[in-house]
Amino acid sequence: MNHHLPYWLALHHLPMSRRKMLCLLEHFSTPEQLFRAHKEELLLIGASMAEIQAIQCPNWKVIETELAWANKPYHAILSLQDDSYPPLLKQTADPPFILYVKGDQTVLSRKQLAMVGSRKASPTGIKNAEQFAYHLSLAGLVITSGFALGIDTASHRGALAAKRVTIGVFGTGLNHIYPAINRKLVQEVLDHQGALLSEFPLDAPPKAIHFPLRNRIIAGLSLGVLVVEAARKSGSLITAHHALEYGREVFAIPGSIHHLTSRGCHYLIKQGAKLVECMEDILEELNGFKGVLQSKNKQPPIDQSLPMDFSKQEKDLFEQIGYEIIPIDMIILRTGLTRSEVSSILLSLELRGYIQTVSGGYVRID
Repeated sequence: MNHHLPYWLALHHLPMSRRKMLCLLEHFSTPEQLFRAHKEELLLIGASMAEIQAIQCPNWKVIETELAWANKPYHAILSLQDDSYPPLLKQTADPPFILYVKGDQTVLSRKQLAMVGSRKASPTGIKNAEQFAYHLSLAGLVITSGFALGIDTASHRGALAAKRVTIGVFGTGLNHIYPAINRKLVQEVLDHQGALLSEFPLDAPPKAIHFPLRNRIIAGLSLGVLVVEAARKSGSLITAHHALEYGREVFAIPGSIHHLTSRGCHYLIKQGAKLVECMEDILEELNGFKGVLQSKNKQPPIDQSLPMDFSKQEKDLFEQIGYEIIPIDMIILRTGLTRSEVSSILLSLELRGYIQTVSGGYVRID
């Protein structure tokens, strides 16, 4: 283990602002020099007595506990000084001092695409996230996301369905799985040689301030960010903003003008994000990075034909259902069928996986 790591952990746990820590590092060059400094030297650079006390008396017990955790199989703690620290993240303006990693830490240096979006995603958004993650994984990209419900979870699952690795960036400590419903997903990521990481101490609980900080890591690790669905005021747009700051690519999937979760994507497109309709829209941009993609896998074209087993009534009804919510009364009006006939056909189509009941009506999910 890197002999500098205990000092980086001590710095990480100092009860002071990151800006103050950066000022101290600028003066002392390394954390080790900081913690070996005399009181007089610290006073000369403007440290308060409370700050000096914290520097001279680090919580070595907590640090020893974390070092013991890092000695377990498939656990690691990386400092900004480590050679194995993710190179793209290190290039950003505000990289974490410490990364706690569970799983295969080598995947952190592979070529990644971040996929983010709404926690309250539509059925179409979930389907898009899963399919894009699946095909982009097969094309050679590691899918990185934030393990939240909705688009994040769907993106991780899409990569796992392709039997590829995925990276989850936590807004909590790694001992605190949030949301708890994703506990099984955590194990699936590890079973597929993926990785989980966080900059927060191992037992840190979820706090509102943590998630914007996590978003900068997601953007910093990746060659680009794909926003699948997002409201106008969304954490996903924070991730996209960080990506732009870091000189990374930003992609967005357009949606219905009637859906709130499309407005963030439309805003990004207006600001210059690349509109994405298929996987190739992303690969064309990322091929500008030398050696990014070796695979020649192509996303299969979307089959727009209707299933062969549709009756005429099913065909007529199904053609009325799109990716925007349509109420049952509108379906009855457009098809001329009775309510009983429409209800029966809708149930059959839903059981066969072609449509889905949502609040206010039905949407297509093929």
